[in-house]
Amino acid sequence: MSKIRSICVYCGSSPGRDPIYKQSGKILGKSIAENGLELVYGGGTKGIMGAVADGVMSAGGKVTGIIPKFLMNKEATEHALGQLSELIITEDMHERKHRMFERSDAFVTLPGGIGTVEEIVEVMTWAQLGRHRKPMVFANINGFWNPMLALIDHMKAEGFVHTSHLVNPLVVERPEDIVQAILDAAAKGDRDGDEAIIERL
Repeated sequence: MSKIRSICVYCGSSPGRDPIYKQSGKILGKSIAENGLELVYGGGTKGIMGAVADGVMSAGGKVTGIIPKFLMNKEATEHALGQLSELIITEDMHERKHRMFERSDAFVTLPGGIGTVEEIVEVMTWAQLGRHRKPMVFANINGFWNPMLALIDHMKAEGFVHTSHLVNPLVVERPEDIVQAILDAAAKGDRDGDEAIIERL
């Protein structure tokens, strides 16, 4: 039995220039639902965020949106938020990220901007510190994340990632392959993290 019950998706609240980004979000969302998993995401109902949530809900899956008060009218509409299975409203971004982390068994990063980069980098940082061993995926749609992946390799080569075995995100090109890649990775071993290290953080 896999321990994966929920997948957190980080992505842009805007659609980006290439229609494939939103299409990929919808495909990923549908795949999450079809595998009986829950989506945990930032609560936005527009852009790629909205596409992922729509993909899950259209396939009968559960969606938990976690959004700060001040972004509710910017990244979503009240009506659309009412369609989610569960809505958690936080005071700030910091609380949002922690709630998303706690509720998720794996993390996927679709194309997005600075906020999306910041979210996956924080999760990778926590992995490096031993806080978790949950699967992390770069959904490398049309090579979107190639510059980021090159930077990570560069940092490793220059000796700035001292526990690189803990920061080893999966890179998946096709959105329909992402969920299976996560399930396969989780089946290979315990990814809960070192409790002794977690307690010191």
